[in-house]
Order: sequence, then structure tokens, then C-alpha cells
Amino acid sequence: MSTRNKKKKKRIRLRKGVPFIIMAVIICCGVVGIRSYILYNEKAELEKRYEVLETRLEAEEQRKSELEEKEKYMDTKKFVEDTAKNKLGLVYPDEIIIQPEEK
Repeated sequence: MSTRNKKKKKRIRLRKGVPFIIMAVIICCGVVGIRSYILYNEKAELEKRYEVLETRLEAEEQRKSELEEKEKYMDTKKFVEDTAKNKLGLVYPDEIIIQPEEK
């Protein structure tokens, strides 16, 4: 075979492979595009979820500080006195309680 025929056959083989290469590139681009779209939607959902969780975290931090303040108050003598007066009805020996008449 002459070199001319070899080159011609090689060109023909390359020409036959070009549509498959183009098809493969198009399929790869399609897959990448679809995957990008899916990831974009997932990102948007995760951002919304992050905002909700941030809001909940702030609320829980506020609640924590309120509970810490209540804990400090419960360690005071005033809390013990208020609880004894309101729940148990106890008073100091020199204290006089005046209650309004019930109608």
C-alpha cells in the first residue's frame, strides 16, 4: 500500500470517529449542565435551612440567657422569701397580713 492510501484510510477513520467524539462532548455538557442545575437548587434549599437554623439558634441563645438570669435569681434570698410567702403562706413573726374580704 502506498503512503497516500494509508493517509487516506487514516483520515477516513478519523472522520468516522469525529461524530462520536462530538456526541460524547455534547452528552458530557448535558450531564454537567443538569448536575449544575440540581446542585444550584440544593444550595438554595440549604441556604433557606441555614437561615431557619440561625434564627432558632438565636432564639435558643436568648432562652439560655433568660434561664441563666432565672437561675441567678433562684439562688438569692429574695426568691426563697417570695416562694415561702406565695406558695406556703409563711410570714415573718413580726409581719401582719391584711387580706381583703371575699365577696
